[in-house]
Amino acid sequence: VPISSRQAFPLPSLPRKQPTVLVVCGPAQNGAIGLVCARHLRIFDYEPTIFYPKRSPDPLYRDFTTQCEKMDIPFLSYLPTEVQLINDAYNAVVDAVLGAEAEAGEGREPCATILATLKHVRIPIVSLDVPSGWDVEAGSSGGISPDVLVSLSAPKRCARRFLGRQHFVAGRFLPYDVQKKFELNPPEYPGTECVVAL
Repeated sequence: VPISSRQAFPLPSLPRKQPTVLVVCGPAQNGAIGLVCARHLRIFDYEPTIFYPKRSPDPLYRDFTTQCEKMDIPFLSYLPTEVQLINDAYNAVVDAVLGAEAEAGEGREPCATILATLKHVRIPIVSLDVPSGWDVEAGSSGGISPDVLVSLSAPKRCARRFLGRQHFVAGRFLPYDVQKKFELNPPEYPGTECVVAL
């Protein structure tokens, strides 16, 4: 996800005095995006912690993991099933578990247990691209209910069912030929921002 400023990852609900964020990453592309997100959060003086239980063997994803480790971002060895522990320790959760590429992945472990836990947290959840457990076309079918959705490239069809507080799109980086091919009508991005509120 290209990042250019503090607004690049929109977490306005986070107080600056305890900017703790739990980034929960799945094994596929959305998990890799979560790793990049955690790295950028650290750059902007947030305090991310990563839960990445099923690490991908992909060399690029391994590089993202190494970058996070070199930035002293802690990795949890397990996700507490006691939801109050998560609510007390963090100000927000970034959902990078599943994504647009997921097909019923929420039924397999470790995703099923993660989603069962995330459904009960009371702190804000920020989903990247597609909320975990949602069908990319139809929307929610028992998945999580995020407070914030950050659509990557362009909103997916399921975003029409998003009822949270804020919806952002990060797609300024899309080449014009891709925008034209898929008849995307991107929003105006102010200044040098790579993310815009919808």
